[in-house]
Amino acid sequence: MCVLGTRPEIIKLAPVIWEMQRRHVRFLLVHSGQHYDFNLSQQFLKELRLPKPDYSIQLRNARVIPQLSEIISRLGPLLERTRPEYLLVEGDTNTVLAAGIAANKAGIPLAHVEAGLRSYDLRMPEEHNRRIVDHLSTYLFAPTAEASRNLEREHVWGDVVVTGNTVIDACLQHLPIALDRAKTGIHRPDGRFALATVHRAENVDDKTVLRNFVAVFKEAPIRIVLPLHPRTKKRLAQFGLLRGLLAAANVDVIEPVGYLDFLALIYHCELILTDSGGIQEEATAPGIRKRVLVLRESTERPEAVRAGFVRVVGCKKKEILRHLSRKSLGSWKTMGQCPYGDGNAAKRIIAHILEQ
Repeated sequence: MCVLGTRPEIIKLAPVIWEMQRRHVRFLLVHSGQHYDFNLSQQFLKELRLPKPDYSIQLRNARVIPQLSEIISRLGPLLERTRPEYLLVEGDTNTVLAAGIAANKAGIPLAHVEAGLRSYDLRMPEEHNRRIVDHLSTYLFAPTAEASRNLEREHVWGDVVVTGNTVIDACLQHLPIALDRAKTGIHRPDGRFALATVHRAENVDDKTVLRNFVAVFKEAPIRIVLPLHPRTKKRLAQFGLLRGLLAAANVDVIEPVGYLDFLALIYHCELILTDSGGIQEEATAPGIRKRVLVLRESTERPEAVRAGFVRVVGCKKKEILRHLSRKSLGSWKTMGQCPYGDGNAAKRIIAHILEQ
């Protein structure tokens, strides 16, 4: 059984699902409903040619504790009824935590794709989620050697395997399609632009931080294209910042886009500003290779920093703008090889499970 519920999970589990289909492995697909917006969820399932979920949970609450409780209470009876050999999850979302707890209590072995990432920043809900799930997992598929070492230092009891990251599998398979088919012209201005995304709770739920981001986007020395996450849009409106952002001459605020459109935006942009984790990985993929300013105080992707793709610049206006300056960008060292694998992570994951 594969359980997913958000855009990053859909993208990163897609190559695993394709590999199971290729090898005629029977599986059940469960959608938690964590991302209820069509552009953030259903459109990605469609674009990535994934089957319709066998089971969908229509969550009634967006708050964390009721959401976790609801997923666990709905998955529990399903696991008891279907008794899958394994339950497979990816990443660090509320869906992953809830599914991991449900599997553990139902006695179903848990397989965690993208295990071992650590930011050591306990302000991040995701840091708590991934640590708990790693210690519940029977199989831990670490994307890099560093992630594997993190797990070894924590003495996890499960089986750790370094596989590469499945997001690179997805990028390599879909970038040519994206460039050929995605209709990105209406989403990007002529000439140079930077792609920006912000959605993390510790950022957008903080009025001061979100105000800093809006000021940076308005004053940036390069045009900003901003696909606006529903959570971020809600907070901008709540804090009285949305109208000013929409009126900014330097910012193109657009609706969330599908996976193919987003890949094309990453390909065409000059620079990325983001608080996303997955985008830090996608930017390193062969054929993309873009510089990323991470709008956070920490990252669980240190490999991308060392390879020269990523700079962690924090959340303060002055510091972010300093890194956006011509002088700072001009000093950026040459980027190295993609640190997240060769595009065969899904094959390694499924091969390992089938060998057991």
